[in-house]
Amino acid sequence: MTSVFPPSDGLEVSPEQTQQALADGTAIVVDVREQDERDAGYIEGSRHIPLQSLSSEAATLPKDTTIVFQCRVGGRSGMAAQALRASGYADAWSMAGGLLQWDAEGRPLAPDGGVVADH
Repeated sequence: MTSVFPPSDGLEVSPEQTQQALADGTAIVVDVREQDERDAGYIEGSRHIPLQSLSSEAATLPKDTTIVFQCRVGGRSGMAAQALRASGYADAWSMAGGLLQWDAEGRPLAPDGGVVADH
């Protein structure tokens, strides 16, 4: 399996890389925030698996696909990416800066008028 992202010693990819991989269909984006945070605004096309449910739902994620986790600022998504890499998902990543960075760069949130919720 070849990652859609260049080799890196770290776990993070940029919001720009995330948006492009999602648009290309080369990555799955997983939102690990709480339901109320997601209800306020989310990345169109992302899947929602709250962090506390990740261990029980990890088997539903394909091991042969690039997975980018995102949260509000990058802490929870970093933990998710580390956990999945430790479980054999070699192509798991965290979106740097989280949804706050995504929004600050002017990238769209769904639904229309979506916002980044306080945590």
